[in-house]
Amino acid sequence: MYGPNPPPDRTRTILITGCSSGIGYHAAHALAARGWRVFATCRQEADCARLRDTGLESLRLDYTDTTSIHAALAEILDRTGGRLDALFNNGAHAIPGATEDLPTDALRAIFEANFFGWHDLTRAVIPVMRAQGAGRIVQNSSVLGLAALRWRGAYVATKFALEGLSDVLRLEMAGTGIQVSLIEPGPITTRIRENSILHFERWIDWRNSARADQYRDHLLARLYDQRDPDFFELPPEAVTRRLIHAVESRWPKPRYAVTTPTYLLGMARRILPTRALDWLLRKL
Repeated sequence: MYGPNPPPDRTRTILITGCSSGIGYHAAHALAARGWRVFATCRQEADCARLRDTGLESLRLDYTDTTSIHAALAEILDRTGGRLDALFNNGAHAIPGATEDLPTDALRAIFEANFFGWHDLTRAVIPVMRAQGAGRIVQNSSVLGLAALRWRGAYVATKFALEGLSDVLRLEMAGTGIQVSLIEPGPITTRIRENSILHFERWIDWRNSARADQYRDHLLARLYDQRDPDFFELPPEAVTRRLIHAVESRWPKPRYAVTTPTYLLGMARRILPTRALDWLLRKL
């Protein structure tokens, strides 16, 4: 599926976040099968216990809890003798809703989970990789880090921020042996829609919104109803395939596009005037 498996080499270590389901879950098991020593982290201890039952080393790490970030990393480094070869920042959530209905505190909360916590962990990992003279930092971004879509303002904001910060980090890490890559998935089969319902219900007072009819006619059905996969939707293994290249290739790419929408919207953003791009995005 991913090319020939390398011989087992338990000295290669990777920390993957957001492993309770979806992209992180699949990546953790696939890399373990390739001989990596995988530290698969989750926000909830119950999910960690479930992963340990499958044979993975799993620790609790919640991006919104600085203590858990540094405790998990300290435990991992203790187990590996101070080495970490790769970090895959992955865990994130969405808050569906119109931007005008998005409380500022909701933005603060999602940035803690999708951006500040990633930065906290990345900063803590860099000295380890710098000391060993090599390392790979892979950031799971999104097509929504390249192009904006309606109803997704909070998530888009965090991914645009991640894209910019990662570009600067890649430039600054030149010459250190630390390689920085972005993976930019479009629609992938995960639980992000189901998981976003809790955040929508917590933060968005849609019944009192000027857009209440639009919520009823469009967003609520997409959010709550069971539906078939999107036309271009791919399974998590599509992301894992790019992750494997990013952490194993001698020359990892700065960016990995995943799914047709990412390629198309990336191209559209480069060649279309802003008004033409806005017209296209309003159709999606």
